[in-house]
Amino acid sequence: MTPLLTKDSQKHEAALRAIAHMPTRSLPVLMDSNFTQQLSDADFMRIAVLLAEKSYLEGGCPIGAVIIDNETRQIVGKGHNTLVQEDHPYNHGETSAIRDAGRIDFSKTTLFTSLSPCDVCATLLYMRGFARVVIGDVTNASGNEGMLLAKGLQVSILEDQTGIALYARFRKEKPAQDLEDWKGLCAVHQDTAS
Repeated sequence: MTPLLTKDSQKHEAALRAIAHMPTRSLPVLMDSNFTQQLSDADFMRIAVLLAEKSYLEGGCPIGAVIIDNETRQIVGKGHNTLVQEDHPYNHGETSAIRDAGRIDFSKTTLFTSLSPCDVCATLLYMRGFARVVIGDVTNASGNEGMLLAKGLQVSILEDQTGIALYARFRKEKPAQDLEDWKGLCAVHQDTAS
């Protein structure tokens, strides 16, 4: 079967959205390696933001992540925050993508995340030996970039204005859910008691 997206295909929003929404293991049916080689860091960040949008539309926190193999640039894992959707307190975009990738050597990969990683996700990134992390929003949240650099990860900031606007909108609409995602329900209860 010939994939739909080849070296002659254009990288338009509909193609990136299809990549974001199709299960990782099925991506070779959608795109061949020639198409994948043409995807830029900005394209992978856009896919992460589209995953964040998916979470937002499901009622969750708008955070998405994509993991690529550094040599082939093939997507090996992707995911989005499912705190609300799966009633899962730490299934953030990054952890979801890592789970999707499975048991691989992360030292040969790059993780693209739509938002600066929280303490748990940042710790997991260096514990699993990621080579590089690309962050799409340090406007709404930041703080662990220095720790990741100190642990030997290459950190790149590639802010995506659509993702920044989406997270700002979410934070304004659902401040308690945002607080819960970062600090747990105990922080929400303390905040409402104050």
